[in-house]
Amino acid sequence: MEEITIPFWYWWVAAAVLVVLEMFAPGVFFLWLGVAAGAVGVVALAIPGLDWRIELLLFAALSVAAVIGYRSFLKRRPIETDAPTLNRRGEQYVGKVVPLTEAIVNGVGRVRIGDGGWQVEGPDTPVGRRVRVVGIDGIVLKVERADD
Repeated sequence: MEEITIPFWYWWVAAAVLVVLEMFAPGVFFLWLGVAAGAVGVVALAIPGLDWRIELLLFAALSVAAVIGYRSFLKRRPIETDAPTLNRRGEQYVGKVVPLTEAIVNGVGRVRIGDGGWQVEGPDTPVGRRVRVVGIDGIVLKVERADD
C-alpha cells in the first residue's frame, strides 16, 4: 500500500483560500482556520513525510485551539468602539424623551422616533404625554413617564 503524504504547500493554499473566504463571510472564524492550515503547512515543511492523518489531526486541534483562544481573548479584552450602539437601533434611543403617539393602555402603546414607529411598554399614560426610554426588550422600548 502506498503511503499518502500531503505536500506542505497544499496547506498554504488551503490557508489562503480560508482567509479569502473570511473576506466574503466575515465573522473571524475562517481566519483562524486559515491560520491553523498555515501552521500545519509550516510543520509539514519542517517534518517532511509526515503522515496525512497526523496532519489532519494537527489541523483539527489547531483550529479548535485558535477559535477558542480568540473567543476567550475577546471576553477578556472586548473590542472598544466609538459607536457601541451601531446596528442596535433601539439602544440608541435609551435616555431619549419623546411624546406618545398612542396612549399606553394595559402597559402597551406607541411612539414615533425619527422615521420609525416603536411599540412601548410602561405605565398607562395618555396620548401626547412625554415618556423617557429606559430600556429595550427585543423590538419593544421600555418607557417611564418623563417629568416635565
